[in-house]
Amino acid sequence: MSGTRAYVVRVAEDPADREACFAVRKEVFVGEQGVPEDLEYDAYDAVAVHVLAVREDGVPLGTGRLLYGEAAAAKVDGDLTVGSLGRLAVAQEARGLGIGVALVRAIEDAARARGLAAVDLHAQTHALGFYERLGYEAYGPEYPEAGIPHRAMRRALQPRS
Repeated sequence: MSGTRAYVVRVAEDPADREACFAVRKEVFVGEQGVPEDLEYDAYDAVAVHVLAVREDGVPLGTGRLLYGEAAAAKVDGDLTVGSLGRLAVAQEARGLGIGVALVRAIEDAARARGLAAVDLHAQTHALGFYERLGYEAYGPEYPEAGIPHRAMRRALQPRS
């Protein structure tokens, strides 16, 4: 894929968008990382805000999701002012184009729009540096999730000016 092709990041609005999100997740998490499908897809998918990066010709390039309110409570120690960013994935051929950053920022914008004060995430340890560059701070010990080492991270949100 050429790095010069344009892409857009948007909230997944319809079933076709949601299926595109799931396709990217299947490629990255199930195909590349060996996460079992029954762990990858969960009941939270029905209530999450999904974001989708698509190339100008409609090819899906990346996705992520935001949980908030009661859906996020168990992931953020019951703090309803904190959202949970998860399932961030960028298709292999689209890595290095800034799509991951654009997806994180879109999820943060969705969190701000819902009045949230911060966003938490469970980062694969190899991705800690990526999230740190975006203002996230790790806390707590390393732990396994789907057999992959993770750390919890959080970023306080500032209102967009």
